[in-house]
Amino acid sequence: MTMGNTGRWTLRPAAPADVETIAELRATVMRADLERLGRYDEHRVRQRLRDAFSPRHTSIIEVDGETAGCVTVRPADGRHWLEHFYLAPRHQGRGLGSAVLRAVLGRTDEQGVTVALNVLRGSSARRLYERYGFVMETEDPVDVFMARPPARSEP
Repeated sequence: MTMGNTGRWTLRPAAPADVETIAELRATVMRADLERLGRYDEHRVRQRLRDAFSPRHTSIIEVDGETAGCVTVRPADGRHWLEHFYLAPRHQGRGLGSAVLRAVLGRTDEQGVTVALNVLRGSSARRLYERYGFVMETEDPVDVFMARPPARSEP
């Protein structure tokens, strides 16, 4: 798929061997927000990804054949949870996140399922999710929990 100045991008199924690349990406991408919240821990930021990594539900985002990020869509509690959606800093702000989110939501809309997620309080990612119809359900001192019902197709 191609999107504006994002280059040619694709989603490929994750493999168990991708876990360390994704753990490093998570540590890089989340550092500033976690530090702002006083919650950055050099080891824990990577270990939480390792503990939760589900290759079966994760896709690797590639731009021109190079790993640019990842996204997990995991079914649970009658919803699909959008998790571990990370883009390498050099791929941010170029429309790639929006393009990937549109593709993911297109699939969940076809399945007729609600998509839920949590985002760190104060994260700029929240604006992206709000543009795509996510609304806050609850929040705690660290996270904002959001959900989006499936879009209705026109008859």
